[in-house]
Amino acid sequence: MNGFLSLKNNIQYFMKANFSLINVAVLLLLAAISGCKTLEPKSTKKYNVLFIAVDDLNNDISIYGNKLVKTPNLDRLAAMGVKFDKAYCQFPLCNPSRASVLTGLSPDRTKIFNLETHFRKNIPNVVTLPQLFKNNGYTTNRVGKIYHMGYAPEKAGTNWLDDSVSWHKVINPIGREVQDDDLLTNLSTERDFNYLAADGTDEEQRDGIIATEGIKMLEQSKDKPFFLALGFYRPHIPYIAPKKYFDMYPLENIQLPKEPANDLADIPKDALWTNPPHWGVKELDLRKLKQAYYASVTFMDAQLGRVLDALERLKLEENTIIVFWSDHGYNLGEHGQWMKQTLFEKSAKAPLIIAVPGYKKGQNSERTVELLDIYPTLADLCNYQPSQKLEGKSLKPLLENPKAVWNRPAYTQVSGGKNRDGRSVRTERYRYTEWSKGKAGKELYDHDKDPGEITNLADKKGYETIQQYLAKLLHKQHSN
Repeated sequence: MNGFLSLKNNIQYFMKANFSLINVAVLLLLAAISGCKTLEPKSTKKYNVLFIAVDDLNNDISIYGNKLVKTPNLDRLAAMGVKFDKAYCQFPLCNPSRASVLTGLSPDRTKIFNLETHFRKNIPNVVTLPQLFKNNGYTTNRVGKIYHMGYAPEKAGTNWLDDSVSWHKVINPIGREVQDDDLLTNLSTERDFNYLAADGTDEEQRDGIIATEGIKMLEQSKDKPFFLALGFYRPHIPYIAPKKYFDMYPLENIQLPKEPANDLADIPKDALWTNPPHWGVKELDLRKLKQAYYASVTFMDAQLGRVLDALERLKLEENTIIVFWSDHGYNLGEHGQWMKQTLFEKSAKAPLIIAVPGYKKGQNSERTVELLDIYPTLADLCNYQPSQKLEGKSLKPLLENPKAVWNRPAYTQVSGGKNRDGRSVRTERYRYTEWSKGKAGKELYDHDKDPGEITNLADKKGYETIQQYLAKLLHKQHSN
């Protein structure tokens, strides 16, 4: 109101002084530019991005319903943004999944199906997600595993399959667990079933170093836009964490999944990666292995907490997008399966949390999404146009309204061995899978009634219509 009266008085003064209308208009415009706050432009400050990847983390954590597993900092992060309950990887293996996320392209387009091939061998000119931000003036730094890296001691500290054009600076930490490698308890040399309740402090382990160096980078970059990628190694095998985290999980509290004796009777042979079931390891040793996995998860969560503390201390959470994701899920004995490389829910589904300042907080979305959606989401939120056609879709509508209409299915594929080829489609209710285009078997599960995927409904009476519909979805994606 005061601004309006001042404007009126100025007009009257200028008119009495015999100023022309043109002069009055010019003077009023100058006055408005210099003194009218309502015409000040909005802040054009860019979002920062804190991009946190975790290796082999499944949904056996408290925010997804497992109250045994202690992840207070993931609970804290979920309260800052939107947790996606049905997020799926494109390939349940490190290198193919990470190449897909970071290029925004499916494995069929990257042609990455193993742990040895660099994606630029097949798509040399692709612009990666961090490279997109680098090209738009961001400082892009990496600490730890973002692209694929090996775990053997001789590979520690190397770039392995990293992408140099994506980053300004990289750090490949070497923790004391590399030196302790010969102390590992080995349950199966063939399958690397190793774990260690380690001596020393959190900060001496590789993930502890990642948190420490990540905090330093936050402090150094806090006055300019940054894309900081932190890649935690745990809970990937070998399951290593300081002893105190093992103590949080008494062995008597660790149980294997309870499944019917005939659970595997209606499952195609190619669906099983762990063969024989549990690889023949004794139950007590499997419980020790699961204990070690949970200890590694809680150790990783503690390092996440250190980073979130620094973000808050530096007041960066007010303008920083946080993306937390795992490259795929992980089997812990379901159907006798361990690790990944299956198309069961436990292997294909991965944790995903996205926190954006000014968007929804503390909510979950039950919509079916893909890790492929991460690249277009960040590009959309930050108003950048990717140079290649991305295959995912921006999740911005679900960050604004987690219950918004969303009719996109999720696709996951796997291959391995001489003839093993599986493709799966997931809707909000069903999972449908074909092995070798159906020639080696099919699977259909109704997750509303059977979340453990115990009863295979493929080719069963009463499910013909839904199976035909899902098969069309699967074949359409494959044909693309």
